[in-house]
This record gives sequence, structure tokens and C-alpha cells, in this order.
Amino acid sequence: MDIKRITSGLLGFPLVLIILIFGNNIVVDIALAAITLLAMNEYFNAVSKVAKPVKWIGYLSCLSIAFMHFIPNEYIGMYVTLSIPIILLILFSQIIVTNMKTNFKDIAFTFIGIFYIVFFMMFVALIDGMDNGKILIWYIIIASWGTDIVAFFAGTLFGKHKFSKISPKKSIEGCIAGTIGAIVLVLIYTYIVNTFFGMNYSYLVISGIGLILSLIGQIGDFAASSIKRYVEIKDFSNLIPGHGGMLDRIDSLIFLAPFAYAMFTLL
Repeated sequence: MDIKRITSGLLGFPLVLIILIFGNNIVVDIALAAITLLAMNEYFNAVSKVAKPVKWIGYLSCLSIAFMHFIPNEYIGMYVTLSIPIILLILFSQIIVTNMKTNFKDIAFTFIGIFYIVFFMMFVALIDGMDNGKILIWYIIIASWGTDIVAFFAGTLFGKHKFSKISPKKSIEGCIAGTIGAIVLVLIYTYIVNTFFGMNYSYLVISGIGLILSLIGQIGDFAASSIKRYVEIKDFSNLIPGHGGMLDRIDSLIFLAPFAYAMFTLL
């Protein structure tokens, strides 16, 4: 059993709890921007082995999350949507200005990092800003980290069949148990918010959401692993003992956030 992994998780969770429960939208946005900046730096360090990413635009895009709720609600959608073509415009301008010292490969690696980390993280901020956002945001945390925790323990105890060479330590048994565990955990959470916070969420609908988010989160985990395999590293950094880097910790959470936002909007 990985004691470092368990210890760092137990130490980090109270900080997350305090920020998300007691922080207003701006405090949460600033915290998310800081997390995104750390993750982006890890990504750039990783892909610098195969390309020359345009780091300044990546770092600047991370800071944009900190200002999301300074913008009137009616313009936030436009702010998020236009961020992608604006970043592409800047990146292609970088090729022109540098007379192709920065090339297409460099901006491609830069863009996918920004889209994958920053754009997806924006949806975490958007969920926090929704009506009942302080309640809804825990669904993505429970679906992501709940899947990871249950899959880790189940895989360690019962895992016999490897899932993919992309992530050799993951087992089919662990992945299945992780999804089942996530559904059980979101249902328990739903019972709590329905009973004590006056919500009226359907257990059937929440079960479906838990299933979808868990599966998408696991794909997000494999997505991050595929990047690491490509650049031949084990973890994005050693920032969090037992977990690797910040991006290792949030890879599934950010991947499922846009889908969660869409489902919560319909809910």
C-alpha cells in the first residue's frame, strides 16, 4: 500500500474543502488559476522534450481563469468561447513574427495543452458559479477522485487483468470497481444534499451522471498517461508525494468538467 499517496491525499483534501466551501467565486477562480498554472508548467516541461512550446501564451491563458467572475454573467459564455480562436490567432501570429523559428509543431503542442488544461479547467469555475454550484462542484470531485481511490484499492487487492499498456498499473477490475464506487459515492452524497440541504435530485439521474462522469474521467486519466508515455516520463512532476504532479492529480477531473457542466445545465 502506498503510504505517501494516502498521506498526501489526506493532507491536501482539507485545503480543497476549505477553499470550495468558504471561498467565494473569485477566491475559487484564483485557486483554480494557480492550480492550472502549476499543471501547465508541468505539461510544458514534459513536451519540451519533443517540441518548443510557446510558454508565455500558455501561462497567460492560465491567469484568465482568475478573472472569469469579474465578467458579467451574460458575457462569460462569450469569454470562454472566444478564448480558443484568440489563442489560435496569437499562436499563428507567433509563427509569422518569429519567421518560423516557432513552427506548426510547436504551436500544436502549445494549443493542445491550453485546450486540455486551461479550457477544461474553465468549466470547473463555471460549475462553481452556477446556481447551487457549491453543491454541484462536489459531484465532479467525487466522480473523479472517488473513481481513482476505489480503483486504486480494488486494483491493488484484486487486479489481475491489465487494461492497457498506456497505463500498465491499471487493471480491468480496478476500472470497473472505480466506476461502481463512484456511483455509490455520488448517490450517498445525493442523499446528504437532498436530506440536509433541501435539494430534490433524482437518484436515477444522478446514477447516470455518476456513471458517465466516472467513465469520462478514466479516459482523461488514460489521456494524460498517453502524453507521459509519448515523452517517456513516469509522472509530470514529484510535487505531490505518491501522486506525481498537479496534472497527474487533476487529469481526470478537468477532462470530465465540460461534460458535467452540460449535464448540470440540463439538470
